[in-house]
Amino acid sequence: MLEIEISSIEQWQEVAEKIKQHLKHNILFLKGNLGAGKTTFTQQLVKSLGSNDEVTSPTYSIVNEYESPKGKIFHFDLYRLRNLEEVYDIGIEDYLDNAFLSIIEWPEIFQDEISDLPHHEMEITNSDNTRTIKFK
Repeated sequence: MLEIEISSIEQWQEVAEKIKQHLKHNILFLKGNLGAGKTTFTQQLVKSLGSNDEVTSPTYSIVNEYESPKGKIFHFDLYRLRNLEEVYDIGIEDYLDNAFLSIIEWPEIFQDEISDLPHHEMEITNSDNTRTIKFK
């Protein structure tokens, strides 16, 4: 497990570079409270993977797609989905099958369903002016 502490927004770029070196699977679960930095991290990771696309939160669209030299990156936000059926209704399996990387914010509703697939988990906790990132 990799554990990193940061105290400024500028350090997200360093975090993304470190995480990128440890990515072995094409699924990344991102966990953390509202405002923890999940989308900020994703912006930096997508950029470090060579994409020039603008990364925004998929809160309302549920999934955003980004192009990278290595293939498609899908960025999910499952926060507003109420049940597993809604997750399947968006066609998540097709996305996962066709992605270089799938980054899934708020994965809890779907996590047990695909826990047997190789994946990474990253949890961001924040307290005062620091954030602790745990990646496995």
